[in-house]
Amino acid sequence: MLLEVIATSLLDAKRAEAGGADRIELVADLQQGGLTPELALVNQITSSVSIPVNVMIRPHARSFHMSEEDITIMLDSIQHVEQAGANALVFGVLTPELKIDFHNLNILLKASTLPVTFHRAFDEVPQQAEALQLLLAYKQIHTVLTSGGASSALQAVEQIRLLNDMTSGSHLNILPGGGLTLETLSSFVRATGVRSVHLGTAVRENGSVSDSVDQNKVRIARSLLDKINLHSNLKEERV
Repeated sequence: MLLEVIATSLLDAKRAEAGGADRIELVADLQQGGLTPELALVNQITSSVSIPVNVMIRPHARSFHMSEEDITIMLDSIQHVEQAGANALVFGVLTPELKIDFHNLNILLKASTLPVTFHRAFDEVPQQAEALQLLLAYKQIHTVLTSGGASSALQAVEQIRLLNDMTSGSHLNILPGGGLTLETLSSFVRATGVRSVHLGTAVRENGSVSDSVDQNKVRIARSLLDKINLHSNLKEERV
């Protein structure tokens, strides 16, 4: 079970790693859903932790529709964060009609060889199954971060199970995020069959986007996921 934790600072990143996170998603302005972090912070974190650091590429929070100027800014950010040691890129682009903007997606993908997570822009697409089928054609896109189109992943268990089943045996992984809590983590994972989770406020002090990552909460999440792994392995051995 892969545990990805959102970080907005070096302290967050160090606490996430110490608590047992497998990967960090580095963002700025978590209050706005995550924007491109400062390059200096990317450099600082990639040189200070040993786990992979995926970096958000999002120039503004107005919408997921990007102008030509926005795309130019994103291309520049991609170049710099790759040089700074990013493990993967996190971005998503939509048309004004809330469909995946394949024209600009292709431009962004050509700017780097790094793996890509298509982020929660995906949750604004009405026809998610159709969109996922199209994204599966892109070998560079390794992950789709989604709450299943709902405000909380907990409200979209059936949808996330469907999306996860669609990617079974493929190169692409469904990464559920948004609204997950430590109290619901185990039941959610078992109900959906996912093999990775993305945690933000669930592992932050006071459950607040404004506070830092809580190392102990990350450790609890790690323990919960490890227990699911152990249970699954025992079941497979019995079969």
